[in-house]
Amino acid sequence: MQIIEIIGGVLLLLTSILIIAVVMMQESRQTGLSGSFTGGSSDSYFGKNRGRSLDAKLSRATKIAAVIFFVVTIAVNLVGVFVK
Repeated sequence: MQIIEIIGGVLLLLTSILIIAVVMMQESRQTGLSGSFTGGSSDSYFGKNRGRSLDAKLSRATKIAAVIFFVVTIAVNLVGVFVK
């Protein structure tokens, strides 16, 4: 196993742990049965400023970590195929 494959494996491990942590920190978007009866309005302070809220930042971090995960996965596989 080459050093590049080891570094790629470590990056995959760290990125997967990061994705799990960030997803677990996000709030659930499901309202369940109670949401269908209460009505709720999306014109709250957090609804208007969603782009700056913590949940928006966590969502963005999840997307970035997922892209990094897929890029590193493809790179490790290409290194494994072409460099031997």
